[in-house]
Amino acid sequence: MLNAEAAGLLSLAASLGDRFDHAIDSLHAATGRVVVSGMGKSGLVGRKIAATLASTGTPALFVHPAEASHGDLGMVVPGDAVLALSNSGETAELADLVAHTRRFGLPLVAITAREESALAKAADVALILPKAAEACPMGLAPTTSTTMQLALGDAIAVALLTRRGFTAADFRQIHPGGRLGARLRRVRDLMHTGDAMPLARPDLPMDAALVRMTEKRFGCLGIVHEDGRLLGIVTDGDLRRAMGPDLLRRPAGEIMTPSPRTIGPDALAAEALHAMNAHERPITTLFVVNPAGHPLGILHLHDLLRAGLA
Repeated sequence: MLNAEAAGLLSLAASLGDRFDHAIDSLHAATGRVVVSGMGKSGLVGRKIAATLASTGTPALFVHPAEASHGDLGMVVPGDAVLALSNSGETAELADLVAHTRRFGLPLVAITAREESALAKAADVALILPKAAEACPMGLAPTTSTTMQLALGDAIAVALLTRRGFTAADFRQIHPGGRLGARLRRVRDLMHTGDAMPLARPDLPMDAALVRMTEKRFGCLGIVHEDGRLLGIVTDGDLRRAMGPDLLRRPAGEIMTPSPRTIGPDALAAEALHAMNAHERPITTLFVVNPAGHPLGILHLHDLLRAGLA
């Protein structure tokens, strides 16, 4: 079954051409919303396409074609574009919606498997699904055809996202909740600042440095130059490597690991998690620095855990 659907998707990918570009042009030019409609299984797919469009920067809604005939056509107004789904292209319930687009000159993009169908002929742009066997052993239940519809809807959403220049920052504005929202939070939203940062000059003796590390409870100490730049970091691992009878008398600058991993305040929280785990030896703390290398804050793995990211 999966092989049949995969074959359909490969065939669909090979069939996309200028029509797809024209469809994107038409939908992108709409000053209103993309109104998605379809009946039955096509309608269920259409609901998902509308949700994906809306969540990626293209205002969209789903209108049920039967309800459209009983007043919901009022939802479809000048400036909107319509994306209609029907595998056969002959879905009777779509007739009033199609007529509405023709009456008011609204762009109509169709997704159908039959180029000679009424829907395809009425549309400004018809995206034709290639012939592909349904995965259903009887060849009746919409399976491969709906998978192709869904994939084509995703392709449209991603193409419009790219055309609009939709960014991760934009994505965060409309995905504030859940783990996805956490991944899109900025480091500056989670970092500890000011006196909370464990910082010291390189000439600080290690006995005093250990007291400061313990007070700040991050398990590390940032070593800063007199001009404020971050020079290095002292961690528990550095202490173990430097263990000896003179450890407490040595200056922190001799114990530190120079040029530690850092991150900028505008980086995404997901990027901070990646930076912590990117090397063979994962770390649990990142200093947040400005372009000049001055510490602005500190971020711990526990901050990402509390935010729901890790």
